Amino acid sequence: MAFESVNPSTGLAIRRYDETPEAELGDIVRLADAAQRRWRQTSFAERGAVLRRVAQALRDRVEPYADLMAQEMGKPLSQGRAEVEKCAGTAWYFAEHAERFLTSEPTSTDASVSRVAFGPLGVVLAIMPWNFPFWQVIRFAAPALMAGNGAILKHAPNVPGCALALDELFRGAGLPDGLFRTVLVDAPGAGALIAAPEIKAVTLTGSPRAGRDVAAKAGAALKKTVLELGGSDPYVVLADADLPTTVEICVSSRLLNSGQSCIAAKRFIVVEPVLREFTERFVDLMKSKRVGDPLDRGTDVGPLARRDLRENLHRQVVESVSRGAKLSLGGAVPQGPGWYYPPTVLTDVQPGMPAFDEETFGPVAAIVRAEDEEDAIRLANGTAYGLGAAVFTRDLAKGESLATDRLEAGSCFVNTLVRSDPRLPFGGIKESGYGRELSSFGIREFVNVKTVYVR
Repeated sequence: MAFESVNPSTGLAIRRYDETPEAELGDIVRLADAAQRRWRQTSFAERGAVLRRVAQALRDRVEPYADLMAQEMGKPLSQGRAEVEKCAGTAWYFAEHAERFLTSEPTSTDASVSRVAFGPLGVVLAIMPWNFPFWQVIRFAAPALMAGNGAILKHAPNVPGCALALDELFRGAGLPDGLFRTVLVDAPGAGALIAAPEIKAVTLTGSPRAGRDVAAKAGAALKKTVLELGGSDPYVVLADADLPTTVEICVSSRLLNSGQSCIAAKRFIVVEPVLREFTERFVDLMKSKRVGDPLDRGTDVGPLARRDLRENLHRQVVESVSRGAKLSLGGAVPQGPGWYYPPTVLTDVQPGMPAFDEETFGPVAAIVRAEDEEDAIRLANGTAYGLGAAVFTRDLAKGESLATDRLEAGSCFVNTLVRSDPRLPFGGIKESGYGRELSSFGIREFVNVKTVYVR
């Protein structure tokens, strides 16, 4: 089997890559295991020096990496640059703070010494998606490596160039040979890796279906998992929201990465008193966004990453309209090469429609009418997902209260778009998965939380 990199703005193949031979996988995981056993003995200062070189290399290669993402999965250049810069900042952040996060914690008991220590688990298998091909990997790898673990990367099959660039990045920064390794394998190959005794834990970002499959395989082998499985993020707009600012934020979130983001806003739940004005402003702003070649610096929305993704997105739009949603903008597959889809707005969206119930991975916005605040919260929480949510109101105390106590998601923001930050934990609940990445909580997911007791 070969992995093919295809330019989504043209539909033309860029390059083919050979699959990692099955016969080599055993050697790869054994080498990673041996390298990790040495790496775990290094100091935080030694690990941090490598991660700082990773950060610098990322900053030195912002343009070629952004160009690679644009060609391989259609990310607009400005967003690709921002992704690489965020990766660099995160690598630097964990180089600076990992030791503090993993310092032993003394606890008072009847022992002469009792404390909680944090040690690495071993080699972690990362099964990563294509939509943020650098960020998804760095946000896992930086804390995992700083904790003393090793890493095997199984990336999405449509971004093999990015996967191999990351492999080269870590080697070039001085990471020990074999400690971080990219393998080009299919889903059965990933299953074989999960079963390998040298693999001690698995992290996946993907769909709920993939999450169930990986969790079952890892569970059968009694291995720890962290799963981030997408979302249908609700943005609740209350009657006192600053509408011009709110609409700008909502459109920016919906079109992030051409709409292909787990934490992009998906459902805009607007209370009746401001529904008409919000909708008019929203449609006008969506209409102004430029769709085009991701290598063009003026492009706001690039192509979807694959043909099948566009086909599924269009199905969701068509089925939602057939069930009563109103098409207020877009909704037509354009002629010509590439897998483009226009900014699209559906109004009168209700539960039972794909635009409400499913994750829409592309530039399609669902506007949902709510009678009042209580109805808006009910609709926001009426989803199988629970990754992110936001609320817009001038009453900051009310917004904080709703975010803290009422909205059901792993990340709840007030008056701004949901985003990840290395200083804060990231992850979901319900069918958006479990476990956390980033911050002190993320780095502790793949460690042995050990009790040390001396009488």
